[in-house]
Amino acid sequence: MAKEKSFFGHPLGLSTLFATEMWERFSYYGMRALLVYFLTDQLITGGFGMAELDAFTIYGIFTGLVYVTPILGGILADKFLGQRKTIYIGGITMAIGQFILAASATIDKTTNIESAFFLFYAGLGILIIGNGFFKPNISTMVGDMYDNADPRKDGGFTIFYMGINLGAFLSPLVAGKLGEQVAWQYGFFAAGLGMLIGVIWFFLRSHTLGPIGMPPKVKSERVRLILKDWFSILTYVGVIVGFVLLVIKIWGLMTSDVASWVVGILSIVGVGYISFSIFKGTEGKTEWSRVGVIVVLAIFNIFFWAGFEQAGTTFSIFARDHTDRLIGNYEIPATWFQSINAIFIVIFAPMFSMLWIKLSKRNLNPNIPMKFVWGMLLLSFGFVIMAIANDISNSGGVITKVSPLWLIMVFMMHTFGELCLSPIGLSMVTKLSPPKLVSTMMGVWMGSFAAGNFVASQMKSISLKLENMLGVEVPVFWFIAIETTIVALVLLTLTPWLKRMMKGIS
Repeated sequence: MAKEKSFFGHPLGLSTLFATEMWERFSYYGMRALLVYFLTDQLITGGFGMAELDAFTIYGIFTGLVYVTPILGGILADKFLGQRKTIYIGGITMAIGQFILAASATIDKTTNIESAFFLFYAGLGILIIGNGFFKPNISTMVGDMYDNADPRKDGGFTIFYMGINLGAFLSPLVAGKLGEQVAWQYGFFAAGLGMLIGVIWFFLRSHTLGPIGMPPKVKSERVRLILKDWFSILTYVGVIVGFVLLVIKIWGLMTSDVASWVVGILSIVGVGYISFSIFKGTEGKTEWSRVGVIVVLAIFNIFFWAGFEQAGTTFSIFARDHTDRLIGNYEIPATWFQSINAIFIVIFAPMFSMLWIKLSKRNLNPNIPMKFVWGMLLLSFGFVIMAIANDISNSGGVITKVSPLWLIMVFMMHTFGELCLSPIGLSMVTKLSPPKLVSTMMGVWMGSFAAGNFVASQMKSISLKLENMLGVEVPVFWFIAIETTIVALVLLTLTPWLKRMMKGIS
């Protein structure tokens, strides 16, 4: 398949994975665009009436955990299920989670808020686990279509990344508008419908993938799942949904101390098992050296996403309260601003893909750590722009709504940074991981996104705590700009060492 050229010069199976991921991201980013607004909306209009910082925390826990569970999904795919079955399990489960969120939005929260919270947290929990089954394995399948020496591999991941962002562009326009301006439940329902379309597409086009992603020990000539596999898939889905509903019910009966102990024990067990899996599956100094690079860059990845994911928290509030959204008599939905990054990805991703190929032909292509440095610096520059816009908006102690061009410029800088880092990181994991641990290491990589997303939700709170401690104002956007620049300079000093640790892979 690596030699077949049928989709922009890439294997035909890339088109299947591209569209499947596009619809999954439509589903995820549709509900993500609504989440903070839904939580902070008044009870009487269907929301939960939460304070901003509380909504940010729930947002951070959710967006963090959706990147923790891929560790479990990666391990199950590697050892038992194969990527293909795991993707079906994740997709069907996530559709159910979205429909449960829609159900939570229909409940009158002024009279029955406990039931609304139960369904809301159940929907989030089901989405979290479903995403864990889906996310690492579809990326792994993209990597499996290419040899490590194939120069198209980075370009293939960049095209795949366009699919992610095409879905992310469309979902706020559709689900965001329906939820924000019609009714919250219609937005979540649209997100669930998008996920179902993705599952159906993956089923209809799975023959284009050949044997890639089939369960372990299956004969190489098989390219489709059989009835026994589908029985297993539906069993997993049923167990996951039932398990989450039971956990949410029990969790509500626990004291905070008991809940903290449970979380601590599960975390220790999880980290221990992952460490054991990596130790068992890694052989020789070369593999250990490359695994070390993944771990180091994963730490820097946390800092990048702690800044980038302000898009769903502080940027959302800025778009709603500080941005002039009127065009004549029409008010642009605040959720639509979350489409800007995605459309910039669709526009500029092919250019970056061609850029890396042209630079490679001239032996000028930056190595992976250096691309990360550029990504961090571009992120920092975007926050400088954001900080200036925020200063203008808050000048004189009165909020003045600023032009949407400020947010557009910020998203453009952050998009450039993302293209230097995120698709390159996915490709890097498939290149550097030991053959037996590709999905597991992809799960570990997603774990760094988890930490970054949770830290992102706390950046506003951290800046307020620093203000109290130092006795001076610490604007959150200036704080992130300075912190990100420092981290980028540290990574720059480590780049020569990391390049040697990669043992010939660039």
